[in-house]
Amino acid sequence: MLELGQPLWLIALLPIAAWLAFGLRRSGEGMSASWRLKHPHLLPAAASEARLPGARLPLWLTALGLALIAVALSQPREVGQWLTPPPEGRDIVLVIDTSQTMSIDDFQLGGKKVERLAVLKAVMGRFIEGRPADRFGVIAFGSQAATLTPPTFDRVHVLAQLQRLQVGMAGDNTALGDALGLALKQLPPKRLRPALILVSDDAPSNSGDLTPAEALAVARQLGVAIHTVQVGSDLFAEGRVEVEAADPQPNMADLARVTGGHHYFVRGTEDAEQVIRDIGALEKTLARPARHREIREWYWLPLALAAALLTLGRVLAMRREA
Repeated sequence: MLELGQPLWLIALLPIAAWLAFGLRRSGEGMSASWRLKHPHLLPAAASEARLPGARLPLWLTALGLALIAVALSQPREVGQWLTPPPEGRDIVLVIDTSQTMSIDDFQLGGKKVERLAVLKAVMGRFIEGRPADRFGVIAFGSQAATLTPPTFDRVHVLAQLQRLQVGMAGDNTALGDALGLALKQLPPKRLRPALILVSDDAPSNSGDLTPAEALAVARQLGVAIHTVQVGSDLFAEGRVEVEAADPQPNMADLARVTGGHHYFVRGTEDAEQVIRDIGALEKTLARPARHREIREWYWLPLALAAALLTLGRVLAMRREA
């Protein structure tokens, strides 16, 4: 669709262009008459020249050039489709347990038994690739918690850090509280609430300075949803003597319930894929309305034609005067 960006220029300048063209025409006739009076012996030649078909061509070229300048100033343009802005995403931090239990090969991938961490890295990688509007961070925890990358839009970097995850890289114990506290420090408040995805086997927290209950209180205060993905169970817990703690700590289901997240139990690759789809549906990006349209400017075309016509008109006028 063609339109004029500044139509007032056309309305204002076209009459001026017509008036200038008429003035140039009258001026040319006056000059011709005064020239014939000053040189009476050239009167027959001047009269015959005035009757030539192209005698007034420079004047018309000048008038048309001025009109095209008015058209160019009115900014003719072609308006295309609406430009949809990219969706507004959110900050999502993956808090992944790298303790010894994540090395259990009770998952299958491609018909072969693989350890839990390998499957989770593959599934989480596809989740990250499918959400370009979000900022992702990765935290690994075991006996200690470590930030592999803070939330960033650089998905290539995030995926590379995700592939660096190895069982035992942060120790064999479980510092769940420290991991959650470290993740919460990296989530500034935004228009869309941030989220944590905690991946573990729900082994009790037995290391670190911050307890899961303290981290849960901070998450509630900040309004951060914690989605918990329980991968199997702690097979190394068999034979372990459970001692009732004086200060019981929330488990993964409690973390999700209190913060408004969801708790999932993953038994295989299909469950992991379904969990990622569910979390993707829960933590939607915000689609922003289109406010601008694709525009192709055409002012240069009448401007170029005006320059050519004005130049041609001036050249013809100089040749006639010569």
